[in-house]
Amino acid sequence: MAPLRRLSGRPVWKGKSAASGALPEPAGAMGGKLGRYPPWPGKIVNPPKDLKKPRGKKCFFVKFFGTEDHAWIKVEQLKPYHPHKEEMIKINKGKRFQQAVDAVEEFLKKAKSKDQSSHNSAEEKNRRNSSEERSKQNSGDEKRKAGLSEGKVRKNMGEGKKRVSSASAERGSKSPLKRAQEQSPRKRGRPPKDEKDLTIPESSTVKGMVAGTMAGFKWQPSPVKDGDPHFHHFLLSQTEKPAVCYQAITKKLKVCEEETGSTSIQAADSTAVNGSITPTDKNEITGLTPIHVKRIGFLGLGLMGSGIVSNLLKMGHTVTVWNRTAEKCDLFIQEGARLGRTPAEVVSTCDITFACVSDPKAAKDLVLGPSGVLQGIRPGKCYVDMSTVDADTVTELAQVIVSRGGRFLEAPVSGNQQLSNDGMLVILAAGDRGLYEDCSSCFQAMGKTSFFLGEVGNAAKMMLIVNMVQGSFMATIAEGLTLAQVTGQSQQTLLDILNQGQLASIFLDQKCQNILQGNFKPDFYLKYIQKDLRLAIALGDSVNHPTPMAAAANEVYKRAKALDQSDNDMSAVYRAYIH
Repeated sequence: MAPLRRLSGRPVWKGKSAASGALPEPAGAMGGKLGRYPPWPGKIVNPPKDLKKPRGKKCFFVKFFGTEDHAWIKVEQLKPYHPHKEEMIKINKGKRFQQAVDAVEEFLKKAKSKDQSSHNSAEEKNRRNSSEERSKQNSGDEKRKAGLSEGKVRKNMGEGKKRVSSASAERGSKSPLKRAQEQSPRKRGRPPKDEKDLTIPESSTVKGMVAGTMAGFKWQPSPVKDGDPHFHHFLLSQTEKPAVCYQAITKKLKVCEEETGSTSIQAADSTAVNGSITPTDKNEITGLTPIHVKRIGFLGLGLMGSGIVSNLLKMGHTVTVWNRTAEKCDLFIQEGARLGRTPAEVVSTCDITFACVSDPKAAKDLVLGPSGVLQGIRPGKCYVDMSTVDADTVTELAQVIVSRGGRFLEAPVSGNQQLSNDGMLVILAAGDRGLYEDCSSCFQAMGKTSFFLGEVGNAAKMMLIVNMVQGSFMATIAEGLTLAQVTGQSQQTLLDILNQGQLASIFLDQKCQNILQGNFKPDFYLKYIQKDLRLAIALGDSVNHPTPMAAAANEVYKRAKALDQSDNDMSAVYRAYIH
């Protein structure tokens, strides 16, 4: 959902990537790939007076619909809303995205209604002014007629009297009647001043304005579609000379902002309302001032955590990092992150702290151990555990965090290292619904979609089920490839056939390619998928539900671990079949 200094009120598309052809996380350039992030609809608004514009390329300040997110967005990352609406809807099917589109439509509907009301009011005033003018003119005509009649009577009556001098006669002829006749033509056929001011060309509300450093950018009016006269005055381009003053657009923006009640500035800053969070650091990337930026903490820089932190930094978040192996923090410090000495320090200095570690033991040690998370928790502090663990573990952690006045959300992620790097993870969340909303800008930076599943424990259960299916499928792929080999069939041909059928997927192709090339560089550690299978089997046992397929797959992964494949990719389970 963003992305202009001194420009306002225009819905646009924005993508997360700065690459050409991308929309900043809500406006991207069409005519190319959308980059790594989904597009998002936003509205150009005026930044706060004390907010400095970031250096570098010219950019605008954008509020993203469906969220409370705001951000500076580069000009090349913005595209018109209406021409690309249908295409963007096809690309992004998420519920939050649809809510954002609905918010745009509602905004435009209100703006149209208000404009029509203003237009009707102007017409009514014009009619009143015209009526008053006609009344004045009629009154003048009546007076002239009365004067003429009176003159004729006097002339007849004074026919035998002494004539006045020619000079006096000439002066008399210019008395009220002549002056009225000389003044009248100037008024007739010309609207009064008020009426002229209210006669606004159609284009005046649909073109942009230029102010300050943005004088080189221009607004291009688009054809009015579906009878809506407002779409084009929100569209940014660089082709036509601006024709409307800044003040007029600002006035309309203020009205819209008052209707929506939006007063916060940075992504999901409803935190300040719901969680009493008062950020204090300035962000050097977005230029957002202290009251606008949430301070984010992140604990655990493994395969998944590293990609997540990188994307948080790219999207302008202020991030403090900690990792058990401190050397892993160095790269992110160079990218602008801050270093936390302990988990407790990170939590105590940040508004929302995320954690992503390997297993239930690591998750508990992180919270309950020496200088752990719990020691930094105080009322209002937020903790989001993104580790894949069992429901009992996450429930225990939630209880201790909440007992200290903190707020807790579980948010394990479905994906791999590549998806983490690309910001395309799927986030499964449960727990504090308000905190889930407060994390919206972070979730948009790290993932393509998120699900809120209710009470604590639900996300852990769902994540284990998802990984159980994935792990079992991987074992089946390895089994099929080895069976093809030992029966004299081409493994490549098998892959080609699978890729043309109903099982075709990126996952299938990538893992088969790993096996065929003998490349088992970890994208998802084999030891972690085996851990998830073990926990999923235990989940089934807890409700007396059989999981024989998962149990069989688990045994194959255990054999692969015994063959020293733990730190290889999950596709290395193939080696359990050939040894």
